[in-house]
Amino acid sequence: MLTSRRRVEYAICVANEGYEDLDLWKLYQVLPDTRAAGVGCLRVVDESGEDYLYPADRFVSVDFPKEV
Repeated sequence: MLTSRRRVEYAICVANEGYEDLDLWKLYQVLPDTRAAGVGCLRVVDESGEDYLYPADRFVSVDFPKEV
């Protein structure tokens, strides 16, 4: 039986000034959050597995082929 899988989204941090917990050029998983997007933020998962809101302009979204 096939199950539906949600596409996982990722973004790279391109600016971390003022956010020492973000690593510049690191790839972060992005969780869907329409309320956060409405105020210009992204919900990203850090190394601890916790998710936090950050300004979206600190990131650039990346798209990988399905195989990756």
